[in-house]
Amino acid sequence: RLSETGVMRIAFALPAALALLEWTRGWVFPGFPWQCLGYSQTPTSPLAGYAPLLGVYGVSLLAGLSAAALALVLTRWKTALGFLAALWLGGWGLQQVAWTKPVGKPVSVALLQGNIAQDMKFRPEQLDATLRQYARAVLASEAKLIVLPETALPLFRSDIPPDYLDMLGDHARGRGGDLLLGMPEDDGLDADGLPRYYNSVISLGSSREQQFRKVHLVPFGEFVPFGFRWAVNLMAIPLGDFSRGTADQPALSVAGEKVAVNIWFEDVFGEERIHAARDATLLVNVSNDAWFGNSWAPWQHLQIGAMRSLETGRWQLRANNTGITAIVDDKGRVQAQLTPFTSGRLRGIAQGRAGVTPYMRGGN
Repeated sequence: RLSETGVMRIAFALPAALALLEWTRGWVFPGFPWQCLGYSQTPTSPLAGYAPLLGVYGVSLLAGLSAAALALVLTRWKTALGFLAALWLGGWGLQQVAWTKPVGKPVSVALLQGNIAQDMKFRPEQLDATLRQYARAVLASEAKLIVLPETALPLFRSDIPPDYLDMLGDHARGRGGDLLLGMPEDDGLDADGLPRYYNSVISLGSSREQQFRKVHLVPFGEFVPFGFRWAVNLMAIPLGDFSRGTADQPALSVAGEKVAVNIWFEDVFGEERIHAARDATLLVNVSNDAWFGNSWAPWQHLQIGAMRSLETGRWQLRANNTGITAIVDDKGRVQAQLTPFTSGRLRGIAQGRAGVTPYMRGGN
């Protein structure tokens, strides 16, 4: 039978082991830190107040320690309840801290949700309808910053009619703003003479054209992991590799803001977002969660994005093909969103912010 001291050791060792496991699976191999316990506290729990200091893994640890304290209430109730009160009141107090400050006036935004079904997205017979749908949505948008989802245009940049992109850019320019557009790019040959492909976001409009190229690629979805090419060849799957963008890509200067862009599940990796976020006033995530269908995953992804806003003290614009398209403030609170699996245009405003949270200094 365990002694009281042994019980306490286990109660506090288990949350530490959980947090260590979550951190480890965030970087082992390609990493996939989905569904960390800390996300459950976003955005309203007092423990979310620790996110700007400790990040999601720190919040996971504190959530686990809270459970440990509850487990000890029967044996050491004064100590356990005192620890819980200090921890949660401390988190509530931290929620009142403004780690970053507003810069400039709020910017008007329009986030487009095309709702193109995944089994139709890359079919040739769907292409014309997709191009027309997004063109109509862009031309109907009066916002200064317009954001389209990941691979909104399912064509390589070199295959898109130049007058189509000119039309979109001219509209944004006429509003004195810019447009961010997700598309795959083909860009020459690599050192081995093979074509280079990128999952990209490009800007069109008043500012000079800029681009962000996805860095953290999805195994088997965007590249074949080392040692598994034989399996792909055996199954006769025509899967090539996307190239990685450089890790130190700067924020994009668009619509009077500095925008840190990431694509799809890149926003699961909080520490990788810090570099661009330091100089950014807004965060932008473009995604295609149609892969997940009508499941909990799009809602989980939205909560993951809310944690990134908490960690960096930045508003965030999330444009998703099937949802959830949303505007999230610097406290991780959803200010507006579209209904999933509908096509629409989310209009609103976002406030640029500047400053550095403790998490942005120290990372994980």
